[in-house]
Amino acid sequence: MKSRAATTKRRTRIQRENEELILESALEVFSKHGFRGSTIDQIASAAGMSKPNLLYYFRRKEDIHRALLNRLLDTWLAPLRALDPKGDPLPEIQAYIARKLEMARDYPRESRLFANEILQGAPHIGDELSGPLKELVDEKAKVIASWVDEGRLAPCHPHHLIFSIWATTQHYADFDAQVRSVLGRAAPARFADAAEHLDALFMRGLAP
Repeated sequence: MKSRAATTKRRTRIQRENEELILESALEVFSKHGFRGSTIDQIASAAGMSKPNLLYYFRRKEDIHRALLNRLLDTWLAPLRALDPKGDPLPEIQAYIARKLEMARDYPRESRLFANEILQGAPHIGDELSGPLKELVDEKAKVIASWVDEGRLAPCHPHHLIFSIWATTQHYADFDAQVRSVLGRAAPARFADAAEHLDALFMRGLAP
């Protein structure tokens, strides 16, 4: 979903900067209040611009939300795309888990934005989930299945392995308040401990 300004033939530097400002502000608002609880007025206020000025760039709240989700999906799936069929299975999966946990640490707002969308039944990105996302997951599941068949990984269900990695890594972003309340630790400590735990959990369980 392109912004209104993005459809013009010649976009100025100020237009590009304002679009980024709107998206950054909207990310903060959506990650706190969800799509339904957020308003154009809140986003405009967070961006420090008038509502009419914001509406020059994006016609509707839905357009801003979809632009954020589309950008997020591309970033979110990059580590899975990097899973190399020609690589050594355990290090490949180990690197994937590490990258997903790093993203939970570095992009908590994006993770919560995505989680909120899914909890609402994915009304804005349903087509992407059943299309490009499913195709990529199916492709990588076949790679994992081939590693199992070759005896290079312990028997596992490829799709559920991917789901498990998503669940255990994104938990540290989506349920950050709960994690911090229970552990009472600073961010570097909890993510370092999580990385060590998940590495041992998955590598031992997947070793042939």
